[in-house]
Amino acid sequence: MNSPKHVAIIMDGNGRWGIENKKSRNLGHKAGLKTVEKIIKSTIKNKIKYLTLYAFSTENWKRPYLEIKFLLNLLESFLNDKLNELNKNGIKLKIIGNIKKFPKNIQSNLKNAQKKTNKNKNLQLILALNYGSKSEIVNAIKLIKNKKIKINEKSIDRFLYTKGIPNPDILIRTGNTNRLSNFLLWQLAYSEIFFEKKLWPEFSIKDYNRIIKI
Repeated sequence: MNSPKHVAIIMDGNGRWGIENKKSRNLGHKAGLKTVEKIIKSTIKNKIKYLTLYAFSTENWKRPYLEIKFLLNLLESFLNDKLNELNKNGIKLKIIGNIKKFPKNIQSNLKNAQKKTNKNKNLQLILALNYGSKSEIVNAIKLIKNKKIKINEKSIDRFLYTKGIPNPDILIRTGNTNRLSNFLLWQLAYSEIFFEKKLWPEFSIKDYNRIIKI
C-alpha cells in the first residue's frame, strides 16, 4: 500500500479498559484522550493529511447520563485547552455530524475552533460528533431532492458531511469488535479495514505505524 492520505479510526474500548484497570468507565475515556494525542502527533510525523476519529455516535446518547456528561465535559476541555496547540501544530479541525443536540456552549466552541484553525495545513483532524452514517446519507439525498438535482454517486458525495475530503485509505477499529457501527459507510467502500484486539487506551504508536506502513 502507498502511504495513506486519510486514516479513520473507531476508538473502541475506553469504557471496558476503564472498568478493568481503574474501576471507572470515565477514567477509561480520559485515558483514551491521551492515546488520541499520541496518534495525532504520529499522524503528522507520518505526513498523513487527514485523520477522522469517531468521537461520539448518535447511539452514544443511550449511555448513562453521568457518562454522557463526562464525555461532553471532556470534549469541552479538549477544545478549551488544546486550541492553541492545534494552531501551533498546523492542525485544521473539522466536525462532521449533527452538533445541534449538544449544549449551546459546546456548539459555540466547536464552531469557534473550526474557524480559528481553518487556515492550518499540516493535518485536517475530523471529529465525528453525534454522527451516524445512515442519517448522513439520508440527509444528503434530501438535500439533493430539494435542489432538484439528479441523484447519483457524484451528487451524493457532494452533499455528505465529508465533501471535499478524500475517502479513507485505512480504517482502524480497536476493541476486538469486528463491525463498522454506522461509521462512514459510504466513504469506506474501498478502504482497507484493520480490526485490532487492543482496547483504545492500549493502542500504541507502534501499533499505528505497523498498520499505516503495510
